[in-house]
Amino acid sequence: MKVTGVLPLFLPFYRRLWPGRLVDLSMTLFKATALEAAILAGHLLLYPTGLVQERRCASLAAGEGTTRLPARPGPPVVLLHGFIDNRSVFVLLRRSLVRNGRQRVESLNYSPLTCDIRTAAELLGRHVEEICERTGSERVDIVGHSLGGLIARYYVQCLGGDLRVRTLVTLGTPHSGTRAVPLASAHPIVRQMRPGSEVIEELSRPAPGCRTRFVSFWSDLDSVMDPLEAACVDHPDLDALNVRVTGIGHLALPVHPAVAAGIREALEATQAEETIAGGLTVA
Repeated sequence: MKVTGVLPLFLPFYRRLWPGRLVDLSMTLFKATALEAAILAGHLLLYPTGLVQERRCASLAAGEGTTRLPARPGPPVVLLHGFIDNRSVFVLLRRSLVRNGRQRVESLNYSPLTCDIRTAAELLGRHVEEICERTGSERVDIVGHSLGGLIARYYVQCLGGDLRVRTLVTLGTPHSGTRAVPLASAHPIVRQMRPGSEVIEELSRPAPGCRTRFVSFWSDLDSVMDPLEAACVDHPDLDALNVRVTGIGHLALPVHPAVAAGIREALEATQAEETIAGGLTVA
């Protein structure tokens, strides 16, 4: 029995019950969730490879069989991971940067037992000084995912790190604090990432003359940010650009090739205002 004519009969009723925009949103959310699950599974496999600090000589390696573009001028790039993570989260981003001419890319680990953002920021400062001394560069660029971006911002804004950091790119970083995952507040460093914490309050204070450019990538499907706009830099004294990413979640930010391209643009731009001001749609 042929029933192909039944769907058009009920289509107007279906659309009233399930509007097209809601269908699109549900499909986007479904795809983003599936991607997050796939990335999490892959990252769990790679996680053991990033438990130890990277060898310094490895900072120039892009992998066997990799085609590189000519080297681009620019300071070393430092990659800083998020909460309970390690440098393995940056495997794809690091490869993308090196392939596109960034010859000095280094990933740093801080201890998963770290309980204070200020202490981690001081450690980052020592790493940056060592990198500058070893490479002969006066400044570095930093890319920080989630908590890593907040640690880097504290270093820049509160510990004089703006003298060393040219550009700070953050990916899903709770700049104004996040209320997500209430049960995680048992951990002291999570409490420091809550709205109204002492660390968040310190970052809201005046920062006149800050030399660092900020580029913040935030996603409209980031389940770790509550509210979503918490991942935006909103400070009158900071040279900041916020880039909205549409269609992916928190874990995909340091992995997705479209975001990697945006990061490369941000690092290569002479002024933050020149970079991808229209945002990114990746789904």
